Formats: sequence, structure tokens, C-alpha cells
Amino acid sequence: MRFDSEEIALLGLAAMAWREGSLNAESRRALVKLRALGISADEPVLGYAPRLRLRDAAFEPLTQAIDRHQVVRFDYLKPGEERARTREVIPLALVQYDGRWHLSAEELATGEGKTFLLRRIVGKVTVGKAAPPRLGDHTARSLAELEAVWERGIADIEVRAGSDAALRLAHRRGTEEVAPGILRVHYVDLAILADELAGFGPEVLVVSPPALREAVIERLERTVADHG
Repeated sequence: MRFDSEEIALLGLAAMAWREGSLNAESRRALVKLRALGISADEPVLGYAPRLRLRDAAFEPLTQAIDRHQVVRFDYLKPGEERARTREVIPLALVQYDGRWHLSAEELATGEGKTFLLRRIVGKVTVGKAAPPRLGDHTARSLAELEAVWERGIADIEVRAGSDAALRLAHRRGTEEVAPGILRVHYVDLAILADELAGFGPEVLVVSPPALREAVIERLERTVADHG
């Protein structure tokens, strides 16, 4: 495979973007390989390299546990619960879906498949004993499962014309206008969507489902109680 100088520049830009976690080490190795090709890159392009951060502290230990086929233990705080619950699982794959990292895993006690949102892992990930490798394309399966959840998750939102909410929600993947001023959106996680909608304040009104409407109202009432 051969690359011209412009392609080398773009590949270098992608490698330079990562600055955290295991991907940082991978990006450094990629840059060494690119430089070894001996093709000069377009320096002005590389001057605009962004920096991407993983944000989730659990990412690196989970990546290592997947590579080494090890059991992990962590505390996980689900929406609506006041206390985190300890989970012991066999991690299978880390996937990014809708801009968020998810862990596909097998619950050690039951053998059931589970999906965890990394942002809800609280505290330290503890790595334990080795587990027999689980065969199969866990990444593809996890993405397919998340896509199926996204397909089923449907909400109808009334938006104020010309508002920031109308603009942002209209540009979400899969959004369609089902009636004047009513947008139908898809979602994977009801709690995350409720957080987003509550941030729009009076610009949105949840038509359905009732659980989402109640979740948004609860967030708005909590904001009033906290700030008066």
C-alpha cells in the first residue's frame, strides 16, 4: 500500500489527535511507522491537529482486561438509583455509539450479556482472575444490539419554531417531522435524552413516551428546588 504526501498528512493528523489512554500509545506507534515511510507531509495541515480525550477513566483498564481475558469488578450507578452496585463481569468489547463509550460484557454470576455505559462506572476498575476467551465478533454484535435499541427508542417532541432545540434535534440522526412542530427522535438511553431535553427548558415539550416526559419534568423540578 502506498500513500502520497497529502494522505500521510491526514493519517498523521488522526494519529496526533489522541492524547489519553491506550490509544495514546497506539497513536505514537502509528506516527513512528508513518515517519519511517520517508514521505514528507503537508506541515500546514498538521498545524491544525485537534486533541481528543477519552474522558472515561475506566477505558484503559477495561481495554487491558479485554486483551488479557481477565475478569473485572466495578461500581455502576444506574439512573434513578442513589447507590452504585458492584458488578463483576467478563469484558468482551468496548464500542463507541452515538459519541459514547459502551462496554459489552458477560455477567460472571449469571452468564448473561450486559452493556454498560462507561460514564456510569464510578470509582476504580479492579482487574481479577483470568477467564477463558469468549469466541465471536463481540464488537459487531454489541453495535448491532445498540442499533436495535436505538431503533426501538422513539420519542415525539414538540419544539418551538426557530429555537436552538428545533435546530439541534432536527439534525440528530434519524429525526423526522411527523407533524408541524413535532419531531420524532430515536434514542438509546432515556435518561441521557431527558438530560438533554431538560437543558432546552421551555423550547421543548415531550409528547411521548410518558416515561420520558416524567423524567424531564423531574429534572426541571429538581433544578427549581436546587436554585429557587
